[in-house]
Amino acid sequence: MRKVMNHDEMDEIYRKIPIEKVPWNIETPPNALVELSESGKVKPCKTIDLGCGAGNYSLYLASIGFDVTGVDISLSAVKIAKENAKKKGVRSCFLVADVLGDLNEINETFDFAYDWEMLHHIFPENRKKYVENVYRILNPKGKYLSVCFSEKDSQFGGSGKYRETQLGTILYFSSEDELKDLFNPYFNIKELKTIRISGKSTDHFAIYAFMERR
Repeated sequence: MRKVMNHDEMDEIYRKIPIEKVPWNIETPPNALVELSESGKVKPCKTIDLGCGAGNYSLYLASIGFDVTGVDISLSAVKIAKENAKKKGVRSCFLVADVLGDLNEINETFDFAYDWEMLHHIFPENRKKYVENVYRILNPKGKYLSVCFSEKDSQFGGSGKYRETQLGTILYFSSEDELKDLFNPYFNIKELKTIRISGKSTDHFAIYAFMERR
């Protein structure tokens, strides 16, 4: 059951399922991300969207003055994101890259990085590598937002840490303590809390971590 989804399998989702039916593809930016910008906690700056999918949230931030680069492991997702940017007339850069790789595709650093409900696709044994990558591409004092499924949520069959979705993907449901231990060596955690997020069909609980690079 603990099989990590590879890029071909993720790409197949974007190739075979109409984008409006992909469960995590929601055009409206989430309140928690909107609040970060509207409150001034994160001002328009060089930003990277890790696991950008169809680019909805990248384009939202770009439309309000952020200089955004979106990356995703799926070539098909990146193609959709570029098409969306063209349709909306919003300037944004989208790249194919594996966030668990060496990220040679990214030759610049950023002031703000975020992964919106992507971390639960990364299992604990690979998370240190991922967080080190985030640390490396952020400027000193750069801000980082990570949001992922909470173990307190009852989605996909209950209370297990590893749960299989209807698409056959396996997700890992985290605790606040786990994420504190994961992020603390690299970031000063400003906020760590469990929040309720609106999904396509129902609300769910996720852990919200807002941080600053050491």
